[in-house]
Amino acid sequence: MLKSKTRRAVIREWMARAPEQRRSGQQALAFAQDASERHRLPRSRQTPCAVIMRWLEPRTGRS
Repeated sequence: MLKSKTRRAVIREWMARAPEQRRSGQQALAFAQDASERHRLPRSRQTPCAVIMRWLEPRTGRS
């Protein structure tokens, strides 16, 4: 449950950004690094940044 709430919060933050600020992979990576410091994720084999990048991938480059 913690992971789903965190996922929704991170996606909301990402989609709240201006479209110019969420177009490229580098912008998503910078955001994911910041978000991984702000939000606590449960332990996983992947890094928190990689998990967040996977969440953001379908939403990167959208207008």
